[in-house]
Amino acid sequence: MNNKVGLAIRELHESENDLAARLLQISGRHKTDHEVFHLGWDLARWSQQHVRELARVGRDYDLDLDAEPAEDHNILAALREKGSELIGRHHDPALLLRDLREIHRAAAGVSLDWEILAQTAQALQDRELLDTAERCHPQTLRQMRWANAKLEESAAQIMVTG
Repeated sequence: MNNKVGLAIRELHESENDLAARLLQISGRHKTDHEVFHLGWDLARWSQQHVRELARVGRDYDLDLDAEPAEDHNILAALREKGSELIGRHHDPALLLRDLREIHRAAAGVSLDWEILAQTAQALQDRELLDTAERCHPQTLRQMRWANAKLEESAAQIMVTG
């Protein structure tokens, strides 16, 4: 099979895993902002589902990708969680702004990768790969739009009230 397509699927799989981890991290870090907490969690589940979908279609390109989203099971994860609890009690608006910018950038990159994969699937006439891209990409766009809207809602106030 096509090694370039396999590489693109593998990179997107890694990027979706990273986006899911970032969304879960922002959710945990900003527990006092209920919208960020709940939506961050929900949006992360979309990326986790995309990881599963990519593992499934990757088999057609001789890839053995882990169908389960990556999770942190180490001491650093526990420390981050505890730090998130402490930070959550003392809401840090500047940190929220930074986190939202990182989410937006990560989602924008993932979105571009989905577009490339969809165009490639069309050229190869790979219906299963195209269907996967058409199912997953709109959710990635919504992740990006959420981060953008939250930035627009918060940025001026955060920057002015230092």
